[in-house]
Amino acid sequence: MFYIRNLLLLGLLCGLFCVPGALSAQEPATSETEVSRLRALFDQAWEYGLESNPQMASSMGDTRYNHLWPDLSIKALTEIHLAEGQFLVQLASINRDLLPEEEQLNYDLFQQSYQQRLDAWQYKTWLMPINQRGGVQTADQLADALRFTTIKDYANWIARLRAVGVLVDQNIELMQQGMADGWVQPRIIMQRVPAQIETQIVTDPADSGFYRPFLNFPDSISSEDQDRLQQMARKSIAEVVVPAYKKLQTFFVNQYLPACQDTVGAWALPDGRNFYEFRTRLYTSTDMTPDEVHQRGLEEVQRIRGQMQGIIDELEFKGSFRDFLEFLRTDPQFYYQDPEELYQAYLATAKRIDPELVNLFGRLPRNPYGVRPIPEASAPDTTTAYYMRGAADGSRAGYYYVNLYRPETRPKYEIEVLTVHEAVPGHHLQISLAQELGEIPKFRRYQGATAFVEGWGLYSESLGSQLGLYKDPYSRFGQLTYEMWRAVRLVVDTGIHYRGWSRQQAIDFFMENAAKSELDIVNEIDRYIAWPGQALAYKIGEIRIKELRETASTRLGDAFNIKEFHDVLLGAGALPLDLLSKRMDHWIVTRLAEENSKTATP
Repeated sequence: MFYIRNLLLLGLLCGLFCVPGALSAQEPATSETEVSRLRALFDQAWEYGLESNPQMASSMGDTRYNHLWPDLSIKALTEIHLAEGQFLVQLASINRDLLPEEEQLNYDLFQQSYQQRLDAWQYKTWLMPINQRGGVQTADQLADALRFTTIKDYANWIARLRAVGVLVDQNIELMQQGMADGWVQPRIIMQRVPAQIETQIVTDPADSGFYRPFLNFPDSISSEDQDRLQQMARKSIAEVVVPAYKKLQTFFVNQYLPACQDTVGAWALPDGRNFYEFRTRLYTSTDMTPDEVHQRGLEEVQRIRGQMQGIIDELEFKGSFRDFLEFLRTDPQFYYQDPEELYQAYLATAKRIDPELVNLFGRLPRNPYGVRPIPEASAPDTTTAYYMRGAADGSRAGYYYVNLYRPETRPKYEIEVLTVHEAVPGHHLQISLAQELGEIPKFRRYQGATAFVEGWGLYSESLGSQLGLYKDPYSRFGQLTYEMWRAVRLVVDTGIHYRGWSRQQAIDFFMENAAKSELDIVNEIDRYIAWPGQALAYKIGEIRIKELRETASTRLGDAFNIKEFHDVLLGAGALPLDLLSKRMDHWIVTRLAEENSKTATP
């Protein structure tokens, strides 16, 4: 906990972080002045966050820091921690009781967000900056989030190339401190990383992922400038980037990897059980304990297993449940052999969904989305798909990234359910709508509770039949497979990190209950190992959203409108589940009052 004495200490620190225009002690506080102070604090904290994390700023379309990497020195990270504490001190000086209801919600969300950051500091996950899913070894992928249209855009990227050495050194410093403090990842997952680093050690700079922006130029840049920029890029890669990654590879293989954990659970980290209990609360936005989550997972697995068996019976399959899963994993009819065929299937599915959205939503985002392959360098070690949000200013579309590595392991029956989760009406629709809520503070538009974001993605999967999907039993089984996948997560994540399960034990439980391929299952388990608690958000969030829909439908009866329900649910950005429940209950009460008023009117 971040105790009062810590807040007092932070309040005595230098006033570099004071809100501009804060009231003096003599000025009386009013609703208007407190709202003004609150909004000024939000703006200041947001700007500080962008300046502290240039990669986040770049990915959101803010180009002011496109020449910089974040400062990951321990000194800088400590300064950020103190600054975030100071923001809470300033927040406490604002009279919440004088704020309008909507601003009180903003106050509470800001307080919760920054308190969680401060509470997390004691658990030194920042000393583990690399895992098999990303880190400095995949820094070149930032280019995918940038727009290169001017000479300055390319010059900024070259400036980042020249600073890769510093970035690598800071990552090494963090890992060295992690080794000393016992904050290191399990060796079994980190064994994947040397091959990722190796891809950055190129003989020809033009083969580097960092060089990709220089392969194509807009017509507005002259051939002379193109040649000059290419020469500078090649020189930077040869002189800075490649030597930096050689240094990282030597350190990682010779020092870091041998120091990694033999165990796979967070329980083995310093104060590991308390750490995982904290992560459980953080990612579910509930007070559930790991044991409660584990039990709920077992119940969901049993329920979904029954629905799966119903489809198996419908197909008149002769064999056991395990035999049917093996049939799905191995029969060639369920797989493409060519990556391009798989890619085209994803594209076709996405475009088939788009025109159906108007049946379920009254409001759709302005920003479009596209479908892209996951980069080849990271595809073998990452999961089936992911979503990358569009730029905040609408200058770059959102992208649904799909894994084309080994298409013979990517089942056709999961394409539909995966697309509704990652693209529409899942992450792209929800995140883009939140970005377009101009009336709420930026920290709410662009950030939010994982249980809501991922719970919405999983809930979206259940909408597929209303969007013209899941028309054959195998696709319906695919939808259940994905729901089962998230139920299994509740069991295996808590099993690994709180109950001492082995990696193989988790893989076996997953294999016994879901039809995903073994490659995907192994990658999934390794993801949970690297990211304790995050996998719990999906199913817990989905359960709550379905409960809210059932409550609204029951209480409103004929007045229930699915479009209105979805628009209200998404209309305030990603909220913690307790606050989401209050919002939806308020909407139900208001709608009932409206209906009663209509009935009472002669």
